[in-house]
Amino acid sequence: MGDPARSVKVSCLELSANPAISFAPRMAEVLPRAPATRLLARPWRACRTSELVARWDELAARAAEPNPFFEPWYLLPSLTALDPQGRVTLLVLEQDGQWLGLLPLVRSSRYYRWPVPHLCSWVHANAFLGVPLVAAGHEQAFWRALLDHADRTARAELFLHLGGIALDGPLFRALTEVTQSQQRRRALVHHEERALLSSRLVPEAYLEAALSGKKRKELRRQFARLSEAGALEIVRQTDGAGLGEWIAQFLALEAAGWKGEAGSALACAPETAALFGEALHGAATRGRLERLTLLRDGQPIAMLATFLTPPGAFSYKTAFDERFSRFSPGVLLQRENLALLERPELEWCDSCAAADHPMIDHLWRERRAIGRVSVAIGGRLRRALFDRLVNAELGRRPHHPDAGAAP
Repeated sequence: MGDPARSVKVSCLELSANPAISFAPRMAEVLPRAPATRLLARPWRACRTSELVARWDELAARAAEPNPFFEPWYLLPSLTALDPQGRVTLLVLEQDGQWLGLLPLVRSSRYYRWPVPHLCSWVHANAFLGVPLVAAGHEQAFWRALLDHADRTARAELFLHLGGIALDGPLFRALTEVTQSQQRRRALVHHEERALLSSRLVPEAYLEAALSGKKRKELRRQFARLSEAGALEIVRQTDGAGLGEWIAQFLALEAAGWKGEAGSALACAPETAALFGEALHGAATRGRLERLTLLRDGQPIAMLATFLTPPGAFSYKTAFDERFSRFSPGVLLQRENLALLERPELEWCDSCAAADHPMIDHLWRERRAIGRVSVAIGGRLRRALFDRLVNAELGRRPHHPDAGAAP
């Protein structure tokens, strides 16, 4: 055996004499690999696996702005019922397998009444918000990736249209910042305000501030008169007990009223009836459903389904027995619904109602601004055409906040 000390000495000398050999650690071993972020366009049917639904649920739990209508338990039944051809694509922002953002997107050949092709978020008549699900802190990254995707993949489509955007939320603020930094035109082409419940008052104090003494007295009288006609009971449930029967009763109650006559009740089409049932079961499984029922002699005369998505909630669907209209059972149920103000995890509840709703607007005093937004995409020619379209659209409404806005 040789001398170990000499061997070490010789080896070190040999290494120091060889310029190709370095004692510095390799850069790949020192610097961590940057997470790969990419935007994927997925067919929605491919996102029904348990693994992807779990990632989707995790995204919803981390969302900067809650939107139950884009969570898997609502969006997948919606697509199954209303998009059998599979035209809708789910744009998913991923980072090392983790979902950071999601928006359903479709290519449309018509822009409302006009034959103008465009890309648009997919929002149907029973989905009351179109804000994408985006993990907090990734709002700008999501919009940049989405707009880059639209720039690269647009065919005949002239612009991107986003419906049901909350104008006071972090996603709209991020979109505004991104479009401004890119000198990309963004136009608010429609806006409205709908009733919102958001207050630090307790239910009794809120009701007193919202309604006159005369109206509160009238509600007490109506409740007393209704009680004389039968035993009344208010039932509040956040579990799935008896949910199948509750769904059937709701569908029947809604169809028996004016919505049934107009053909707009959920039960009027098997697709929307199925969507309602599947969505409520999915929400209940995840602890996202509250049911409120006013019973008379054990039979429902007013019903309300609310989606719980802390820090907010969404008053999804309500129905009442019109045979008892003179007692205002729907308003009486909403009086009980003010108990949402006492839930510590909730800061607000969106009414999901039309603007200027004759009932809820008088009871809920706060408002939420909702808008439709169009955004320029593509190159110079496409953007020039978009400018002309937007100017024409807004020119018909000279008092619109974006009328006459510069590109």
